Amino acid sequence: MVGILDLQNMVDEWIKNFGGGYWKPLSMLAALMEEVGELSRILNSMEIGKSECNFESLLEEIGDVFFALICISNYYRINLEDALKYTLNKYTVRDFDRWIKK
Repeated sequence: MVGILDLQNMVDEWIKNFGGGYWKPLSMLAALMEEVGELSRILNSMEIGKSECNFESLLEEIGDVFFALICISNYYRINLEDALKYTLNKYTVRDFDRWIKK
């Protein structure tokens, strides 16, 4: 099974071999926002009935968003697994009485 750190390492190797290095942070942020916009367009189209569920396009855009996020995380040497665990703990503590535990 591949973990998040493995994926971060895979992206780092790809960037070193094919990407020519990481972009500047604001350029990576712009790329992330562009990909989120494309994901939004697909979800909006699917949800308001303009198109059938296009799993391939959805898969591609989610992958693009994740790739862009990994690039930013790698640039700043942030372990995404630690970041997600931190966020889950934050939501658990902050919203402990908001959700029904199943």
